[in-house]
Amino acid sequence: MSVSLGMPKAPAPVLAPRRPTRQIQVGSVGVGSDSPISVQSMTTTVTSDINATLQQIAELTAAGCDIVRVACPTQDDADALPAIAAKSQIPVIADIHFQPKYVYAAIEAGCAAVRVNPGNIRKFDDQVKQIAQAAKDHGTSIRIGVNAGSLDKRLLEKYGKATPEALVESAVWEASLFEEHDFHDFKISVKHNDPVIMVRAYELLAEAGDWPLHLGVTEAGPAFQGTIKSATAFGALLSRGIGDTIRVSLSAPPVEEIKVGTQILQSLGLRPRKLEIVSCPSCGRAQVDVYELADKVTAGLEGMTVPLRVAVMGCVVNGPGEAREADLGVASGNGKGQIFVRGEVIKTVPEAQIVETLIEEATRIAEEMGEDGDVEEAGATVTVG
Repeated sequence: MSVSLGMPKAPAPVLAPRRPTRQIQVGSVGVGSDSPISVQSMTTTVTSDINATLQQIAELTAAGCDIVRVACPTQDDADALPAIAAKSQIPVIADIHFQPKYVYAAIEAGCAAVRVNPGNIRKFDDQVKQIAQAAKDHGTSIRIGVNAGSLDKRLLEKYGKATPEALVESAVWEASLFEEHDFHDFKISVKHNDPVIMVRAYELLAEAGDWPLHLGVTEAGPAFQGTIKSATAFGALLSRGIGDTIRVSLSAPPVEEIKVGTQILQSLGLRPRKLEIVSCPSCGRAQVDVYELADKVTAGLEGMTVPLRVAVMGCVVNGPGEAREADLGVASGNGKGQIFVRGEVIKTVPEAQIVETLIEEATRIAEEMGEDGDVEEAGATVTVG
């Protein structure tokens, strides 16, 4: 049976509809249930080094970052914000802790949004009125960021530790203060390093109001551990429609955060899929080195942005079926590989030519689709196994 190439005309199926929320703007990016879920990251440069910070923002932008956050712990960093906000191609959020004066500096600098942590900004509650007015005057949105590691001491005393209920009580209280002053352009995050606590906190927060929510497992850890923790927590929430913007917090270069976040959204059908490699885990039936084959195909197709699924299969049990279902695929065995396009075998090549042939065919399909993949019959899948 022939498999049609191209993105489906109907929207991709999702596990649950998005939770209805109010809509806010973070610069040019809409945040809320009417807007696509956005992916964020944070620069690791010293913000006062304007050129280095802008260079990293450019790298994040190229990787698909929608919104970027920069730290602002010093006056030198605050002084750099106007140039960074003006020259960045994506909206910039200033991350403020401890010093309330930097909140006003970031708003006046033209940042798209300001992240405030009520638990560690001195006398924050007393300044909500002034912050709300300044943000309203400049069209700046706010993120109320509650973190387990910097929870208000009063709530720690009440609950004994950073429980989901403590995180949510802090967030709801701060939200009420902004709303009391007729300011509604804010989103909320309640981050924790434990995915179970984090998920429960967001569930409670989603029940408490219609605020847009920024998802994050804070201090998630090194790349492998942090990816697993983030994917687990985000999947649990996004699959039920909870979450409007995400940040994967990894002890790794920021671009890696964007790659992981983007892939999570694509896997859930919440962002259009691009290149997807489907490959088998290998087993005693495999007659080729599937690991090496999949790695070489992945490397050879790196940077391809069209919606293409490629299947790399290593045996004759599941290989032909998976390869037929992909836009482009190979079923390997007996020193040969059957190459499938649109569900049909187009040629059989020696094992040594499988990688080269797949890359050539993928490139040809991508060229037919066009660089942006908008051709009606565009969209392919590659399976490896």
